[in-house]
Amino acid sequence: MRREGLPERVWSAPGRVNLIGDHTDYNDGFALPFALPLRTVVRARPRTDGVIHARSAGHEDVTFAPPGQPGDVAGWGSYVAGVAWALQQSGLDTPGADLTISSAVPVGAGLSSSHSLECAVALALCGLAGLEPDRTELARIIQRAENDYVGAPTGLLDQMAVLHSVPDHLSFFDARALSVEPVPAGLTDQGLVLLVIDTNAPHQHVDGAYAERRQACEEAARRLGVAALRDVEDVDAALTELGDDVVMRRARYVLGENARVLQSVDLVRAGRLAEVGPVLTQSHEAARTDFENTVPEVDVAVQSAVSAGALGARMTGGGFGGAVIALVESTRVPQVEAAVTQAFAERGFTAATFLPVTPARGAGNGE
Repeated sequence: MRREGLPERVWSAPGRVNLIGDHTDYNDGFALPFALPLRTVVRARPRTDGVIHARSAGHEDVTFAPPGQPGDVAGWGSYVAGVAWALQQSGLDTPGADLTISSAVPVGAGLSSSHSLECAVALALCGLAGLEPDRTELARIIQRAENDYVGAPTGLLDQMAVLHSVPDHLSFFDARALSVEPVPAGLTDQGLVLLVIDTNAPHQHVDGAYAERRQACEEAARRLGVAALRDVEDVDAALTELGDDVVMRRARYVLGENARVLQSVDLVRAGRLAEVGPVLTQSHEAARTDFENTVPEVDVAVQSAVSAGALGARMTGGGFGGAVIALVESTRVPQVEAAVTQAFAERGFTAATFLPVTPARGAGNGE
């Protein structure tokens, strides 16, 4: 039952775009994400009966009594129930609550709609309890919800980006150190725009493809005798040792992606963001050929954007559908959008949608 007379309180969390560095987090590597201006908003009131009731437009209401067990709640509600379960498992005593959830983050676009939801719910439940857990520890708890309750073997990149991002900065993420360093983006000063192209080719992580890629990376590290692929020092020797097979190509992508992230961070710090463009395109080509996690829609979006004058573009997120991030001179955005739109129409793809973005604030109070 609701505690009568107590006001509704509001928390929110952004989606995220990864400029570069996908599938590196679970290999103890590096990434360069940033928060989107699109957010998931949770309006919350405490209840006295320990029950959580969650509702969101377009979905069936979900009611459950934490902690429960993984599998008790399915569908979209598993992300809410998983967070409540993981908080309880971590010793954080959060109350029952009525949660009203709305989100502007596209689902299935690779923009971390699920982690946006989970982070917003976690902050709401902790906030109602008067708890302020360390943000990095909270990221770990949310990862446990995703891994052990929802059943997706994701790393910590998304949670850390959502919880730690700073406006107008990229977030240099070190997965081993579990650290986030804000790096000024300087987009406006350099006349540049980050253009998110949602291909509307939906993706799913709770399937075999993501898990297979992770298992291949872990197998590569095992064969090389290192704790994680990040520890490889002589890349050429390591790839020769692995041989010409799928495991080698998966490792080659991750090792190259780590190097591309570090190169990009150096360029951004030096005020040379435009030079990151070709690195993005190289990253996409490696994902297409070595990691094999692209689909025709994202390949066409990247090719069309670059042909129309984008400085570079790549698929962002876990892959198998989703969104593309393009670095574009601000004056050329209309041409890039028109080229992608035409290419999609010629191939009979669902029309893409476009969102020019600047890095936004991370999760917190208010909308």
